[in-house]
Amino acid sequence: MSDKISPALCAVADNIGTIRNKISAATLAYQTQVGMVGPVTLVAVSKRQPDDRIDAALTAGQRVFGENRVQEANGRWAHRRKFYADLKLHLIGPLQTNKVSDAVTLFDVIEVVDRPKLARALGVEMSRQNRQLECYIQVNTGEEQQKSGIAPGDADDFIVYCREEAKLKITGLMCIPPVDEEVSMHFALLKTIAERNGIFTLSMGMSNDFEEAIAFGANSVRIGSAIFGQREG
Repeated sequence: MSDKISPALCAVADNIGTIRNKISAATLAYQTQVGMVGPVTLVAVSKRQPDDRIDAALTAGQRVFGENRVQEANGRWAHRRKFYADLKLHLIGPLQTNKVSDAVTLFDVIEVVDRPKLARALGVEMSRQNRQLECYIQVNTGEEQQKSGIAPGDADDFIVYCREEAKLKITGLMCIPPVDEEVSMHFALLKTIAERNGIFTLSMGMSNDFEEAIAFGANSVRIGSAIFGQREG
C-alpha cells in the first residue's frame, strides 16, 4: 500500500489555509467599518463528502462543520466525537419535527429555526435532554416559495416568540440569498434585522461570496465546494 497522500486530500488542507487567509484579510479590512463582533467562524460544509476528505479537513485543524441531514450527519460524526472533543456541528439544512430529538443529541448549533412548530419542538426537546443549544433564525430574505425561512417582515415577532415562548437561545440569524439576485441587499437586510433584535451572529456567505458577506458583517461563513471540491452524488 502506498503512503502517498492523494492530490485531492492535499488540496483540502491547502484550500482551508487559503480560505482562512482570505477570511483574515476581509476581517481586517471590514471589521471596524461594519462593527463586527468577534472573529469569523469557518463552517466547513461536509454534506455528502467522502470520509477521506472529512479526515483531511480534521487533520488540517478544521473543527466546525455544517450538515444538511440529521441521519447522514449522525452516520458521519457520531463515532468521531470521541476523538475530537472540540468538534462543533451546525445543522444548516431543513429540520423536520420528527428529527428534533436526534438533532438536539448530535448538533451544537441549529441554524434553521424557521417556524413556530419547530421552535416549540426544539424548546421541549432541549429541556428534556437538558441541552441548551445555540439557535439561529433562518430568514428567507428573498421570500422564495421553494426555500425555508421566516419572511423578513415576520422576523421580529418570530424572534420574540422563540425567545419568550419557546425558550430558545437565539444567538444568530442565517440566510441563503437567491442565486439570481445581488447578494449585498440580502446581507444588508439580515444585518438590519439582527441589529434591531440584539443578535450578534450573522451566518451568511458561501464559497462564492463569503468575502462580500464579511464586508456586510458576517461572522460565520459556510464553505463547501471551495474546501472539498464538488460533492459526490
